[in-house]
Amino acid sequence: MKQQLSQEQKKYLTYLKEKEPKTPILKSLIMAFLIGGLICIIAQAIHDGIILLFPALYETQVNTYMLIVLIFITIFLTGIGVWDEVGYLGGAGTFLPISGFANAIASPAIEFKKEGIIFGTCVKMFVVAGPIIVTAVVISVVTGLIYTIF
Repeated sequence: MKQQLSQEQKKYLTYLKEKEPKTPILKSLIMAFLIGGLICIIAQAIHDGIILLFPALYETQVNTYMLIVLIFITIFLTGIGVWDEVGYLGGAGTFLPISGFANAIASPAIEFKKEGIIFGTCVKMFVVAGPIIVTAVVISVVTGLIYTIF
């Protein structure tokens, strides 16, 4: 059942629409593409640098080390407050690569460190990333079972 809005409610909704900040969609899309692309270029440069420094490594090892370095850089920049600015500029371009996942774990850990190691950092660290980890594990198990059965 749909309720009729009073005149005051209609005026208030109109007022809210006028005051609501307008998001420049095209600018946001372009910045997400550029910042996300820049993160990928940096990751590729790290990858190529590791190959140059350690040519005997297997490709899987190089990929692992590249991810470790990229995660470290992201957490370091989160810790000193720079990643907030990058995230503001890049939007979705910053949280889609692995750097976004690292930031999602590091930010709550830093924010709640005042509450102590156990009840602050350790507990709150997975507030944002926890559901993602659980979903990934469940989907992996289900996929493995389906693969095993068929």
